[in-house]
Amino acid sequence: MSGAGCPYDNQYVDYARMDDLHSLQEPRTDSPFEMSFILISQVKELLFRMVYLEVDQARARLREDRPEAACRALGRAVRSQRVLISSWESMNALTVDEFLGFREILGQASGTQSFMYRMLEFALGNRDLTMVRTSDLDAFPQLRAEWERPSLYDEVLRFLARAGLPVPERLTDRDPSAPYTSDPDVEKVWTTVYRAPGEFRTVYDLAEQLLEVAYQFSHWRAAHLLVVERMLGGKRGSGGSDGAAWLRAVNEHRFFPELWTMRSAL
Repeated sequence: MSGAGCPYDNQYVDYARMDDLHSLQEPRTDSPFEMSFILISQVKELLFRMVYLEVDQARARLREDRPEAACRALGRAVRSQRVLISSWESMNALTVDEFLGFREILGQASGTQSFMYRMLEFALGNRDLTMVRTSDLDAFPQLRAEWERPSLYDEVLRFLARAGLPVPERLTDRDPSAPYTSDPDVEKVWTTVYRAPGEFRTVYDLAEQLLEVAYQFSHWRAAHLLVVERMLGGKRGSGGSDGAAWLRAVNEHRFFPELWTMRSAL
């Protein structure tokens, strides 16, 4: 116990800097709901980072030709993704009038401006620079560095080639900063794997983990769309986007596209 004149000692608070964490929320209105909005937004940011760390681990393990370890990292990422999806339930608890009570002070602020979210998309393989401002790449050097390095899917394709599967060299040597587009030769590779899962068990297991990560990400986007429609209807988004219409278009994107399209060939 701390007595008079003795410094306060709390190893849990000190280790994780919990006091600093709880000092970061600064609501700008009298709305009692704004604090909840800030808190859940910060929780999502931390979860983005958790998923990113596991995706980065998977990418590193694939470079070492350790697909089983990569699968374990992707499995951990999926667990955090499920928490991310459930976080929308807290946001969804706000009614439209409660949200409008403080929405004005958000100005042009938008979740799409999160550099950690963008790093996660980059790491998974979505290198759409129309969604990133040049000022963001300058302000966050880690974001620019992620854009310039091979994505998880780039490393997957390189691993497949090293494993003896016929991935074209044009894909294993491609510019990683360029957007990836679906390739029919990669679709054929995945089709071969899924037609003989026993023969390609390790690669098949990796494919299933990748698909689960992609599925959970699309699930998260779908939940985002529903919450926005419930709160804003057809209004423009706080960041100047077309709101629900823009999110509906984004929902069409799929990570690791050939893992989805090859199912039509089975």
